[in-house]
Amino acid sequence: MFEKLVHVGLTGTEAKIYLMLIDITKAQAGVLARKTGIHRRSVYDALDRLIEKGLVSYIVENGNRFYIAEDPKRIQELIDAKKEEIYSILPQMTAKFLEHKDKQETLFYRGKDGLKSVFEDQLRKGEDVYVIGGHSSTRDIMKFYWPHYQRKRVANKQKLHLLFACDKKVDLKSKYAVARYLPAKYKSIVSTNIYADRVAIIIWLEHDPVAIVIKQPDVAKAYKGYFDQLWEIAKKK
Repeated sequence: MFEKLVHVGLTGTEAKIYLMLIDITKAQAGVLARKTGIHRRSVYDALDRLIEKGLVSYIVENGNRFYIAEDPKRIQELIDAKKEEIYSILPQMTAKFLEHKDKQETLFYRGKDGLKSVFEDQLRKGEDVYVIGGHSSTRDIMKFYWPHYQRKRVANKQKLHLLFACDKKVDLKSKYAVARYLPAKYKSIVSTNIYADRVAIIIWLEHDPVAIVIKQPDVAKAYKGYFDQLWEIAKKK
């Protein structure tokens, strides 16, 4: 119980004194100091704080002050009050976070979970995705996530425009997807995803893929222009 009381915001001294009062019903400060091993001055300071928190009260008998523990349900009330305080400042905190986040231009992601974040971002944006260097191993590397991505993308009616570098036609196995082909000599483990105001450069390493996301409208526009030029010279199959 002691650790949990500390976890919800009481100091170690406060928790020891409160639990002692729960056990012995009422006590003077000197008794609490003796039973807990806490210095008498520290006991008084902690009792004052517990009274402020509504966890302890006192009565006076024959000129002596006896301290009494209040109902433990008061702890839940304190937790709820803290939640309300946090909720009251969340809008301001969120606004500041988004203000700074919008200034971030380059983000790095590593591993399959990192790539999931990139593809989830594509789904949130809800716009068509243009891929230079479509990678045929994507479905294998992301095999547990990829069906989810495809379902959500199709539900959003987001179209994939894919440029593959290979000699054989790739079975897209997906609605809202079109492909064209460049010579196989341009094949690479790097693919570039252009969507909304972002460019995601993905290095398809089998066990440790990496993604670099550039959030900059001018860069996205430039890459989209590059994609359009390649699309014009690429072949259909």
